[in-house]
Amino acid sequence: MIYPIVVYGDPVLKESAIDIEKDTVNILQVSEDLFETMKNASGIGLAAPQIGLSIRMFVIDGSGTEDKDMMDFKRILINPQIVEMSDGDWVYEEGCLSIPHIREDVTRPNTIKIKYLDENWEEHEEVFEGLKARIIQHEYDHIEGVLFIDHLTPFKRRILKSKLVDITKGNVKTAYPILAPLKKKVV
Repeated sequence: MIYPIVVYGDPVLKESAIDIEKDTVNILQVSEDLFETMKNASGIGLAAPQIGLSIRMFVIDGSGTEDKDMMDFKRILINPQIVEMSDGDWVYEEGCLSIPHIREDVTRPNTIKIKYLDENWEEHEEVFEGLKARIIQHEYDHIEGVLFIDHLTPFKRRILKSKLVDITKGNVKTAYPILAPLKKKVV
């Protein structure tokens, strides 16, 4: 099922999501909904809070990118924990389906080690670098209640304030359905 994407201003995006206990959530259905919603919005990652579910889960699918390294990068991450980050930082322009039409440079570690459960409740610990690490960190932030704009300077956020207010009110055109907190309906 394709869900509207929750946009900036909705409290669910600022909450720290809760861990998922086995057999309390239909993981296969939620992951299918996340992938379908993400693909409909032309995204490469989507966290459960972005469809209104405050649970620690996100999906990634890099198959739609032109980057050969990303073509087979598809994951369902449940209750992830970043256990290690590199010292070296990398600046890269990010955007977010929950903050449409805003892109800004964000500094993040280039390499991370993450522990997570997959859809079969099997535990994994993997090291990712480059774009894969960045996407994971961006989606991980969502389940921590952090948005990419929270990494910007206060000055940059002030410059974006009127655009963010418009997003909150639903005064933004997107190619995918959104749920704007001050409109209280799907736009």
